[in-house]
Amino acid sequence: MSRRIAIVEDEPAIRENYADVLRRQGYDVLTFADRAQAMEGFRSRLPDLAIIDIGLGDEIDGGFALCRDLRAMSTTLPIIFLTARDSDFDVIAGLRIGADDYLTKDVSLPHLLARIAALFRRVEVLSAPPASEDALVRGALSLDLKRMTAHWQDNPVPLTLTEFWMVHALARYPGHVKDRDSLMREANLVVDDSTITSHIKRIRRKFQTLDPKFDAVDTVYGMGYRWKEPGT
Repeated sequence: MSRRIAIVEDEPAIRENYADVLRRQGYDVLTFADRAQAMEGFRSRLPDLAIIDIGLGDEIDGGFALCRDLRAMSTTLPIIFLTARDSDFDVIAGLRIGADDYLTKDVSLPHLLARIAALFRRVEVLSAPPASEDALVRGALSLDLKRMTAHWQDNPVPLTLTEFWMVHALARYPGHVKDRDSLMREANLVVDDSTITSHIKRIRRKFQTLDPKFDAVDTVYGMGYRWKEPGT
């Protein structure tokens, strides 16, 4: 069965151009012109991945609202913003509300396809992990790789797919410093340094919401990040 991708874009020519490219790659593509259409479709059936513009018709930030709604429906569904807006504020806002990736419309089609494929590879690996790695436990942290769920002190942590991968990459080898390149490689992630930093900040906030003393994700300045065991 082919993967189903939803494109939410208010410009008909742009929407159909991306849809045509993805269909040629074998994807099943659904297209929506605005947030209301998209939500109606998502309530019937969630796609396997969503590509969303920020400005949707009269809604200047309609894509942000749609991302929040979609993330509330699924914590692990891959979401990509594909937009003309390239300010740091918009990038950080998009990632903060739950997107896995943020691309501008000047991105090449091969690059877009590579980012989509990378997200699907992470879904496949997490949905069918080796039997010996069905679960990862590090102190108060427990990761269920079959269900793609995380718990801290037995409380669920609402991590996105990207965040789950990053926590897994760090917690798998406690104390080992992961620079940004190795973190991206192990998490099947292809983003810039500022995007990695934004994801790390969001991960910390989610854990600190449950445990204000959480400090397991440690920044090693000039080198990268590591998972810190208690007492180290």
